Amino acid sequence: MSSDSIHNPQQLIKSAIAKTVQGLHNRKKLTQEDLAGLCNVDRSYISMIEVGRNEPSVTKIFELCEGLGISVASFFQIVEREVQNLKNELPPDK
Repeated sequence: MSSDSIHNPQQLIKSAIAKTVQGLHNRKKLTQEDLAGLCNVDRSYISMIEVGRNEPSVTKIFELCEGLGISVASFFQIVEREVQNLKNELPPDK
């Protein structure tokens, strides 16, 4: 995360979603290509989510969850934990 966006809540959420999607598909032993096929999107779309450059819509989150075999509620619980982890890693405000 760049220093200019370190305390940006939107960037924290995008980063948490990125880490969550990447972690889940790796745990399921799915490639980006596999996940893209399950979600009916291009592999580059998955890649852009995983590097925090693309923010999936609510509809796409539902499709991602279906492809990952996880409930939307569970997905957001993981995202919420990731947001907290990222906040804990931030340097204090000056």
